[in-house]
Amino acid sequence: MLWAQADPGTLARDAAERLRIASEDLAQAEGARDRVAALTRTIRAYEEGLGALREGLRRARTREAEIGRRLDGESARIGALLSGLRSIVSAPEATLMLHPDGPEDTVRAAMLMRDLTPALVAELDAVKADLSEIATLRDVQETAEADLRDGLAAAREARTRLSQAISNRTDLPRRVTEDRAAMRMLAENAATLRDFAEGLGDLPPDELSAGQPDFEEARGNLAWPVAGSLRRGFGDSDGAGIERPGWVIETRPGALVTTPWPATIRYAGPLLDYRNVMVLEPSEGYLLVLGGLETVYGDAGLVVPAGAPVGVMPGGSDAAMAGFMADDSSGVEAALAEALAPTLYIEVRRDKVPQDPSGWFRQQQG
Repeated sequence: MLWAQADPGTLARDAAERLRIASEDLAQAEGARDRVAALTRTIRAYEEGLGALREGLRRARTREAEIGRRLDGESARIGALLSGLRSIVSAPEATLMLHPDGPEDTVRAAMLMRDLTPALVAELDAVKADLSEIATLRDVQETAEADLRDGLAAAREARTRLSQAISNRTDLPRRVTEDRAAMRMLAENAATLRDFAEGLGDLPPDELSAGQPDFEEARGNLAWPVAGSLRRGFGDSDGAGIERPGWVIETRPGALVTTPWPATIRYAGPLLDYRNVMVLEPSEGYLLVLGGLETVYGDAGLVVPAGAPVGVMPGGSDAAMAGFMADDSSGVEAALAEALAPTLYIEVRRDKVPQDPSGWFRQQQG
């Protein structure tokens, strides 16, 4: 991610270009051979573009607030400076050249004015530069807010199309032996996610998984199922002091979740306090557990390819996805947004035993 080096204007312009390309991709996705895959790529492109645009907008507001605070702090000195210059300009030239204490002091005053003038001009140039930057930053914000609104509307349209495409999809293989009644009973009676995952491990494995790529080949190279950042690692305690044998990934509101490996959906639906849970079987003896989704795509028995969308994170409203307030200079809104950011919980299990996801997923998420 190259955001750290970019100024707000450059970041906003680059983000707007990403959104323009995503819009073109959305128009072409309708005629794509695999609409689901094409729309998935388009939504990911929108997520990246909107994320960059939000960052550019945040930086522009932060920078404007910094300049404003500095100018406010120097307002008295700048006012005195301007008043003095006005007096000099308005005074008769002959008076400026004379000093009441005589010629010697007049020379000294002239020398002092000669030395002081460049400093005064430099001060005024600095103020003019600050004011010019504020004007530029406000233009950036106005344009970015319009691009953000348009991008959110287009992303919403892409999600609607994706949901429809998934509903109409008929090309995925399906297990015919899945015992849905046993699965439902297992979900209803599980006291913990561990109980549920271990119970799934007792059910017959997917006979179609034998034809899938060897999951061991994925060790250390699995793509993250969602764009985000790691909040808690394997075995870290959560806010209640409970150690979790998985990862907690902080995501953007409404982020798309995809399967990192070809797998059979063993369970998709609500479970305990994890909102909706998606349990995938990438290979016999392995389970991938994804918890905390707002919506899940697909149901038990479907065999999905790598990169297939399996759900959406909470907070998909325009307001949540916009991710900014009118005035975030205090940092309170940023802290609140972080506290309320949706999180995806991930477990990797082999023969019922939780594995450290860091041994399976790529070390760094872009």
